[in-house]
Amino acid sequence: MNFEKVVFGFFVLLAATLNFGYVTGDIAEPLHHNAVELYAAVVVNIIATVLKLGDRTQMGAIHLATSLVACIQLIAATITWIYATQVAASGLTPYLMSSVVSLALGAIVANIVSVVLMVIETASYRRR
Repeated sequence: MNFEKVVFGFFVLLAATLNFGYVTGDIAEPLHHNAVELYAAVVVNIIATVLKLGDRTQMGAIHLATSLVACIQLIAATITWIYATQVAASGLTPYLMSSVVSLALGAIVANIVSVVLMVIETASYRRR
């Protein structure tokens, strides 16, 4: 068993599941979306991105691209959340909450692509 692949797979799947857990619920209802879960999704996605940096294969490049997309989307969602809760006079309105969740949904698409690529890569692996 390759411990590096286990750690990589763990963080890719954890990033996807945290992101999925965050977006589950009514898109405009702040009580359905935990800020800590959003921050955890950002941190785990950044860790997954760092783990993908060393791979020089074409599949590794696609993995890195999907991870970067997810990170950018989640960081944008986090910035929107912080703006809504700390700066905006109106607070976390349904409009702003919908923006946060929509950005996180974009990140989950990138996470799903990354998981599918990981499964394809694992299925095509042949022992030598």
